[in-house]
Amino acid sequence: MTDVSTEHGPTADGATAHESASNGSASNGSAGSAGSAGFTRRALLGTAGAGLLAGAGAGVAGAVALDGRGGGTTVAAGPSGGALGAARVPFRGEHQAGITDPAQARVQLAAFDLAEGVGRDGLRTLLQRWTRAAERLTAGEPAEEFDGQVALDAGPCSLTVTVGFGAALFDKAGLADRRPPGLEPLPAFPGDALDPARGDGDLFVQIGADDALVAVHALRVLQRLAAGTAALRWHSAGFARTPGAAARPVTGRNLMGQVDGTNNPRPDEEGFAAKVFCAAGGDQPAWLAGGSYLVFRRIRMLLDHWEALPVDRQERVIGRRKSDGAPLGAPAGAGERAPVDLTAQGPDGTLAIPADAHIRVAAPAANGGAAMLRRGFSYHDGLLPDGSPDAGLLFLAFQADPRKGFTPVQRKLSRGDGLSRFLRHEASGLYALPPGPPPGGYLGQQLLEG
Repeated sequence: MTDVSTEHGPTADGATAHESASNGSASNGSAGSAGSAGFTRRALLGTAGAGLLAGAGAGVAGAVALDGRGGGTTVAAGPSGGALGAARVPFRGEHQAGITDPAQARVQLAAFDLAEGVGRDGLRTLLQRWTRAAERLTAGEPAEEFDGQVALDAGPCSLTVTVGFGAALFDKAGLADRRPPGLEPLPAFPGDALDPARGDGDLFVQIGADDALVAVHALRVLQRLAAGTAALRWHSAGFARTPGAAARPVTGRNLMGQVDGTNNPRPDEEGFAAKVFCAAGGDQPAWLAGGSYLVFRRIRMLLDHWEALPVDRQERVIGRRKSDGAPLGAPAGAGERAPVDLTAQGPDGTLAIPADAHIRVAAPAANGGAAMLRRGFSYHDGLLPDGSPDAGLLFLAFQADPRKGFTPVQRKLSRGDGLSRFLRHEASGLYALPPGPPPGGYLGQQLLEG
């Protein structure tokens, strides 16, 4: 797992791979400013539940909770308040939805491969059909085609649909001259055990919602719209904390029991947009301005081995206390957002945060300041033949350039991170995500018609 944070200096840590932005990601904004138009649309004009954290108690309707996304507030309501299903995330904006919006309770991830001979015109038609369907579904309306009425009695439930392009798509669609340099293949990392059948793909789709049926229904609509043009290559389903599940606003935990999402970049931080979104200039093509790159990794956690460790050993592997997420060496009651002191020593004079602790190896100071916006989800797909859990993290990292973000950090983690003994990277994908569709236009129009 790869984690980086936006904290800087010798005492800063990298957000742990567990800090995957499940409940700590920021509201979608433009140019990284909390006062920007994009941020206003995503965070303030959406309905109350659009930015729910794992926050208000199930019976507390209409409570205002700090959203942890740059200082704004969100009206948090449990299921009894009716806001969960009514929550709507605007489909259109400067950036695609589903990048800086808080992670929903459920996610469907899928990749498609274009059929032989589809070409540029066929791709354009598919993206136009997907755009029309996604815009209706995210508004809580039935799709014009292939709507199985599975979600007929549900609201939009914070549904988002995010689309990305794999490297091979550009050759197949006759767009090789427009393939961005950032889509160069990720290198092989030590310890990788990747299954090509469960990664890569020409078209990537991330579908998030706070209701499982709403998310699955949206995937089925897109899949049927793609019939004859693109075939499903792989699919993974994941989950995060359900809004209203906790008695108070808290950062969620992953399947290792670690507090997950502490130090993700936030739109109100200086340089946020430069870390997450592409800008015109340099070697980035003009069509990708306002878009982003996504690295996907399916990371199985060796839970039987992890759970056999005593809690104090687990904490030393991560570098944080398991009870409250505070960094080792921090005083009691400091909390998960306490500054990380990588020089702190224990009573015996040894480093409080071990040399191979995850947060030390991933620290931005040790990785050239590299940062990514992580939006991970847990998965649990039953048992493997040996009886161990097929479970872990669907790691999603959005960034302006993977060559400066994910790749150098993962290279270092794979060689010196104590946590790597308890993980297996089993699938991988890299995609270029276009900006939000232009007014009246469709996803990817900047690429196909720019």
